[in-house]
Amino acid sequence: MSKSTVWAIIGGGNGGQSLAGHLSIMGFRVRLYDVFPATVEAINAQGGIIVDGVVEGFGKPELVTTDIGAAIRGADAVMVVAPATAHKAIARNCAPHLADGQIVIIHPGATCGALEFRHVLDQTGCTAKVAIAETNSLIYACRSPKPGHASILGIKDDLVVATLPSRENARALAMLQEAFPQIVGGRNVIETSLGNANAIMHPTPTLLNTSLIESRHDWLYYWEGITPTIGAFTEELDKERVELGKSFGIDITPIRQWYAKAYGAKADTLSEAVRLNPAYEKIKGQKDLRTRYLLEDIPTGLIPMIELGDMMGLPMERRWLVAKLGAMILGEDFFNSGRTLANLGIEGMDREQFEHYLETGEKAA
Repeated sequence: MSKSTVWAIIGGGNGGQSLAGHLSIMGFRVRLYDVFPATVEAINAQGGIIVDGVVEGFGKPELVTTDIGAAIRGADAVMVVAPATAHKAIARNCAPHLADGQIVIIHPGATCGALEFRHVLDQTGCTAKVAIAETNSLIYACRSPKPGHASILGIKDDLVVATLPSRENARALAMLQEAFPQIVGGRNVIETSLGNANAIMHPTPTLLNTSLIESRHDWLYYWEGITPTIGAFTEELDKERVELGKSFGIDITPIRQWYAKAYGAKADTLSEAVRLNPAYEKIKGQKDLRTRYLLEDIPTGLIPMIELGDMMGLPMERRWLVAKLGAMILGEDFFNSGRTLANLGIEGMDREQFEHYLETGEKAA
């Protein structure tokens, strides 16, 4: 049965192909854009996307293209499913094609993805009246072993969406719930931004497993890499995020309890919880430190949380320690290139001005 929302999926990687395939199987009209011609050609050659795992079927998007404008024009929802480090470039490329009334959904937004996307649109002179939504995580645990084939290993039971401005929350939520009724609405994009589990679960275990990464051993990231000691340190780091949420009047679910809500993995420690998540069973550890677990999740995860902590007068000692260690090991300038308050266009705002912006999308004069 055909559904009403027309979806433009921006990004043909693991998540993008999974969403395009699954939404098409559900009966939605879907357009899929990817920057790589080989991916587009492979999907078009076989007429769609094979989906397996917890979802089985053959999804047939109405358009698979390297023309981002063709994908966006006439769509109701423009869903960006790409690494957070690509969000700036995608925003610039989307800007000329967006139209009044569309909702851009950054899925997921990492931390402050909606704020960054809005700032880039403003910088480009985009005048389209669009709402920018973000989710706190990707709806799936998934992989795309090759173009035109998506394996959905698990679907989260709990996902939060919020919109900039927050007065558009209800409209974005209704659109997403047509496909995924388990998605719930957040207060504003700070709630979704602080719900970024990748910033908790990726940089710290990766850096503390450097010797394994640089060894010749095959290993499992979650099941072997998050030892009791690493898990305990990660839970302590996570407490900073929970306290930051409280400073904004938002209750953030601690990471171990989040696993219970999202995956039904209830345990007394984080190390035990990840082992109870069957979606993680086959996820292998990295062979190189220069992966998105550091290159993405530090500048677009840890850094904006540290910066928001500065805004609210809260120390982020463990976050700062991990971010600084990652920057020094990789030789990257994350503290200037990442999602700082200046790079988000919110530097100099006090809490009242910032919360006004979150609600209305308008900056104080």
